Amino acid sequence: MGDSLLKLFSGSSNPDLAQEIAGYLNIELSKVELKRFKDGEISVKIKENVRGHDVFIIQSTCNPTNDHIIELLLMIDAALRASAGRITAVIPYFGYARQDRKVEPRVPISSKVMANIIQATGADRVLTMELHAEQIQGFFDIPVDNLYSKPVAIEYIKQLHIKDAVMVSPDSGGAERARSYAKNIYAGLAIIDKRRPEPNVAEVQYVIGDVKGKNCILVDDMVDTGGSISKAAGALRDQGANDVYCLFTHPVLSGDAIGKMESAGFKEIIFTNTIPYRAEREMKGMKILSIAPLFGEAIRRIHNGESVSSLFV
Repeated sequence: MGDSLLKLFSGSSNPDLAQEIAGYLNIELSKVELKRFKDGEISVKIKENVRGHDVFIIQSTCNPTNDHIIELLLMIDAALRASAGRITAVIPYFGYARQDRKVEPRVPISSKVMANIIQATGADRVLTMELHAEQIQGFFDIPVDNLYSKPVAIEYIKQLHIKDAVMVSPDSGGAERARSYAKNIYAGLAIIDKRRPEPNVAEVQYVIGDVKGKNCILVDDMVDTGGSISKAAGALRDQGANDVYCLFTHPVLSGDAIGKMESAGFKEIIFTNTIPYRAEREMKGMKILSIAPLFGEAIRRIHNGESVSSLFV
């Protein structure tokens, strides 16, 4: 594919990130017309020749999730019918990823449905970041590159020069993520034991690990309502922690999440721009890290037929 022309398109979910990625690649975003009919249906028209070209479509499937998914699918179909040489769906935030298995009778595996419709529509490849469950890659029968924000996050954390640092996972499922961070910044490790009685409701039980007198960095893949991570911060302080930082990749931030995050008293709230931050005001101590260079480099390597494995750290 290295000898075909790279075409980079942006959906409406995260145009600023798409523009940053285009800047990294030193190219212009290709032209696409995205409109709505009066009844709310989405209209897509690619405004450039893509015949035989290597097409990358950037679209986070964030709120409004269903609209952004349909827009992505229509852009894929438009590129397919315009005879694109290869179509890569670049999905910085992959929606419906939390429903990755059947946990009770008569429920869907929604992330499998997502995989089915993306590849059935005509995508040849998917490039995403920090899937909520890594096994989602196996739901696809096309190549999936799952990037991690860790290189960008670690670079920033090291600049903070946090003494007596402890990386903390807010639940047992994220222990490997926290351990990986701890290894890279030579920090301690702790885990919050959590019981979740119902969806979006977290009940913190106790802290596994020594956090007394330490500066803790809570790390997760996403924050939705903010309840779980805020309660985790409270549990750390109850165990004698000093400063508590919050680090996550996807700022879903639904409902009153921003208020909860601010009331938790984090020293800093650090997250990436996989989802645009659209709140009316900034949270106190918030820091947005750009993952545009990671995606830009991955796109460059995929287009040129080079290895992207060194980016999966």
